[in-house]
Amino acid sequence: MQGKVILITGGAKRVGAATCRKLHAQGASLIVHYRGSAGEAQALQTELNQIRPRSVALVQADLLDTARLSGLVDEAVNHFGKLDALVNNASSFFPTPLGEITEKMWDDLIGSNLKAPLFLSQAAAPHLRKQHGCIVNIVDIHAEWPLKRYVVYNSAKGGLAALTRSLAQELGPEIRVNGISPGPILWPENGEWKEEAARQHIVERTLLKRTGEPDDIARTVVFLIGDAPYITGQIIAVDGGRSVNL
Repeated sequence: MQGKVILITGGAKRVGAATCRKLHAQGASLIVHYRGSAGEAQALQTELNQIRPRSVALVQADLLDTARLSGLVDEAVNHFGKLDALVNNASSFFPTPLGEITEKMWDDLIGSNLKAPLFLSQAAAPHLRKQHGCIVNIVDIHAEWPLKRYVVYNSAKGGLAALTRSLAQELGPEIRVNGISPGPILWPENGEWKEEAARQHIVERTLLKRTGEPDDIARTVVFLIGDAPYITGQIIAVDGGRSVNL
């Protein structure tokens, strides 16, 4: 990981921030994308640059603005002179029960979870090819086992899983493309999981009988970027066994 330059979307908080810290601790330089979390992004940049000066840069963008995405990649490359890996982590998540779905909901969920990763990967590909780099997409176990009342989100993540495999085929042999499907790691900030009973029901369905930690995802990202030269087109479930006990 030493000396690698990595662009991570949605890196300012939660799993994204944990991934940034883990990658940085392994020696990577980071371009951390954020949309509205300016305070968290700046605090993370300050924290990591105190450890290793000028090793973390920030870039702000709304990933729903497709025309902005190639420029986001260019900013990353211009700052450090190259790009070794892209981590498509940013995501929107909210319920869309059938009968209540609007085009705005569709645009938001498909845009952040599927469209942006595609166009960012397309823009990054020429730079990644030079470095024999890689792409890591953060998918979701609900891409294969749909979550009730989340029709559009499930569809978007299902599309991201298919995109991961498609890009692996398109971009090999120079660029590896893999995905990670988290299970219960961090509870959503909004929604029905505020109730302890609902959370416990999900935890009981895991084989390990506990939630995971953001570091579980971060360690898997580090593995796929730095220690998996013969792995591509794969999606690793990091879910405590939930996906085999649905």
